[in-house]
Amino acid sequence: MSGHGLGRPFAFLWSSTALSNLADGVLKVGAPLLAVSMTRSPTLVSLVGAAATLPWLLLALPAGAVADRADRRRIMAGAGAVRAVALAVAALLAASGTLDLWVLLAAVLAAGVAEVFADTSAQAVLPMTVPASQLTRANGRVSSAQQIGNEFADAPVAGLLVGLLPAAVFGAPALLYAAAAALLLGMRGTYRPTRNTTPGSAPAGGTTPDSSPAANTTPGSGPAKSTTPNGSPAASGPGRRTPRRTPGRAPSGPLLREIGEALRFLLAHRVLRSLAITAGLLNLANSAYFAVFVLWAVGDGSAIGLPPEGYGLMMTAFAAGAVLGSLLAERIAGVFGEFRALTSCWLVSSLLLLVPVVAPSPWALYPTAVLWGVCGAAANVLVISTRQRLIPPELLGRVNSAYRLVGMGGMPLGAALGGVVAEFAGLPAVLLGSIGVCLLGVGLVRHALADRISRPLTSSAALPDITRSL
Repeated sequence: MSGHGLGRPFAFLWSSTALSNLADGVLKVGAPLLAVSMTRSPTLVSLVGAAATLPWLLLALPAGAVADRADRRRIMAGAGAVRAVALAVAALLAASGTLDLWVLLAAVLAAGVAEVFADTSAQAVLPMTVPASQLTRANGRVSSAQQIGNEFADAPVAGLLVGLLPAAVFGAPALLYAAAAALLLGMRGTYRPTRNTTPGSAPAGGTTPDSSPAANTTPGSGPAKSTTPNGSPAASGPGRRTPRRTPGRAPSGPLLREIGEALRFLLAHRVLRSLAITAGLLNLANSAYFAVFVLWAVGDGSAIGLPPEGYGLMMTAFAAGAVLGSLLAERIAGVFGEFRALTSCWLVSSLLLLVPVVAPSPWALYPTAVLWGVCGAAANVLVISTRQRLIPPELLGRVNSAYRLVGMGGMPLGAALGGVVAEFAGLPAVLLGSIGVCLLGVGLVRHALADRISRPLTSSAALPDITRSL
């Protein structure tokens, strides 16, 4: 699960990611537990979650623009240092007995702001550390590290720290973030994106086969061979001239103009636009489903009748499946093809949402949760790898941020909508309605990209010339 076989830069990136996500998990579980010890107000306790997620809504697009301007490794290291300092201060206040809810919220908010910049740059820097043909494998390993840190280790570690030494809820993540930032120093070279221009090629923001991410140069290596967008060597010789690429500079125009460029790219690119819309529908529906699922599953009067610890076991089963799916994503894509594997994972995951409704039994729920994890994580790895191959390097931070805003922006709305509909129409209406929206989203993407079913999503046909719309 390490970076073995993917090179030294990726090994350091993977190790840093593993430590950062363990810190994220401890803070995610520990901060609400500390808040509950300070107040019993549901509104005030819910502010902890809001402080952690609000930065994504407000700063995702600017963070993407920054990731396309500066050295991405340094952004990640700087964000890690900011989180380490902010949480170290909170730990000192907790140790001195002066920590209150507002200081806790400020620490979580500072960590959340830094997380936006760190995570945005992390997705954009990964294609600069491994060849394009290895992106799915690399993303699978990163995703498995994220699942282990965020889902397996966080709860027991955070619970132990809250009980023994509350200051350590901030102190332990501070040390982990500092160590993660230090590991990034092992990634030698420059990770600042450049505008690669070729004589007669499309301007920056346009995509041609020669401006795909696969044609990048890995930091510390010599000039890359000319490659096609799927990572294979391009043909050369008589009849095909390989243009010489001249490195340019990272974007340096007004921030709003650069964000607008990314939004236009996303809207004009048929594959990316279709995937973003589908992801948005799936995330909205799943947020509504799982916002009320605990009421369907837990308690004597619920349909399934799980005890609270049984619900925790279900989440553990889900996390185990997610680790497995992350590691199997490359093999699944190799057997079935990128598009068929991605849409099949989405379809199976959506249909599995029916199982707890039609067979409300713990014995049906636990294996279903494993399969939810497998399908969801595999789809996530495949769609991230697809984005990294399709988006030009100098746009990767911004377009990734725009995609995530479209894909994840509906999650708070979905959660709120699920609660309201359940209040007036009952839980089955929410669960079945969410499944219907998921199936609609999968059907839309299969219809929109029907010509990609038997071909790679990242072949040259998926890289249309969109320069006229930019």
